[in-house]
Amino acid sequence: MKNNKLQVKEFLYIFNEVTAQGTKVDGKYQFMGLSAWHDFDGYTCFIGYKDLTLTLLFHGRYTFDYQDEETLNAFMKKTIRILSLGDSA
Repeated sequence: MKNNKLQVKEFLYIFNEVTAQGTKVDGKYQFMGLSAWHDFDGYTCFIGYKDLTLTLLFHGRYTFDYQDEETLNAFMKKTIRILSLGDSA
């Protein structure tokens, strides 16, 4: 699934906020209920929330993997909240 509400640059901003402001636990950064991590070379980045994983791929592509539509909706609300915090700074 590709979400038309947010673009990859906004998800990369979220990834950066989670890694910059979050606490590292077991190799993943945790911030505002989201987790963020990347593969060994940093080309593929991941943002997690409950049963959802957003994979940010090389060349500006991304994919969602989740079980429950409610989880996706809650994830989107969290990402929009983090984006709005950046707008107010």
